Amino acid sequence: MSARPRLPDTIEVLERGWLSANNVLLFDGADAALVDSGYVSHAPQTVALMRAALDGRRLGRLINTHSHSDHIGGNASVQRAFGCTITVPVGMERAVTHWDEAALLLSTAAQSGEPFQVDATLAPGDRFVAGELEWQAIAAPGHDMDALAYYNAERRILMSGDALWRDGFGILFADVLGTGDGLGEARRTLEGIGRLAVDVVIPGHGAPFAEFDDALERAFARLRAFEADGARMARNAIRACITFKLLDVRSMALDELPRHLDETPLYREANQRFIGLAPDALAAWLVKELERAGVARREGRALVVA
Repeated sequence: MSARPRLPDTIEVLERGWLSANNVLLFDGADAALVDSGYVSHAPQTVALMRAALDGRRLGRLINTHSHSDHIGGNASVQRAFGCTITVPVGMERAVTHWDEAALLLSTAAQSGEPFQVDATLAPGDRFVAGELEWQAIAAPGHDMDALAYYNAERRILMSGDALWRDGFGILFADVLGTGDGLGEARRTLEGIGRLAVDVVIPGHGAPFAEFDDALERAFARLRAFEADGARMARNAIRACITFKLLDVRSMALDELPRHLDETPLYREANQRFIGLAPDALAAWLVKELERAGVARREGRALVVA
């Protein structure tokens, strides 16, 4: 196990579970900025964590990496609690302003969110100062076509959101749903990130890490596997999103699972486009997969978090 990389004293990473994205606090004297706010059901916990970490500082800005529910779900609660402004990637502004739950993948993936007010936007190439460091917004499409990563050249730090994790990257929704070329965009994003000088990555999920080159190799390997086998990509999306759902609700009725898979657009499209199983068969496969991975177990007539 590699040692956790040292970050500047002006950066604090609150590593969350997989239901909520990491919260990254950046301190400028008595003021602070926050990157990403977690999932809506964790919002009270997020606010409590912020109060403790801020320790009397003023939270002036909340900045998002992208539009998915586990990154923006606490925005409204954080804004109410601290009176901060909210800055989003420019490409997601319209969906948030009109609260388009399909565009935000909320209704598409049977997830929840709370509307919030957008105060400002960031576009690729824009720069801002937070944590006494200058950050540049880097386009990072693939997992989310409007996503941004934030890069500090001086300290060689990359806040990668879900474009790069220690062992992969986020679901390629556009390919699973048939709405765009997420595979191609993810490849271009990884290639662009790979040209940066990076000593530390702060991912959207998981601990900060220094093994940048190895993480890129793993990400490209996963990308090649998905390019070669669309069904593998679709199964990964279904497994990951049902795991996310279980982490939120804690239990799902087994006899309701086939209907849920068939009525939720993400699962229905993934199955129809790449897998081709009847809903009952898809549910049976999924339960076995989650049990095998130790994510969930059958308890009576329910599937519960292990």
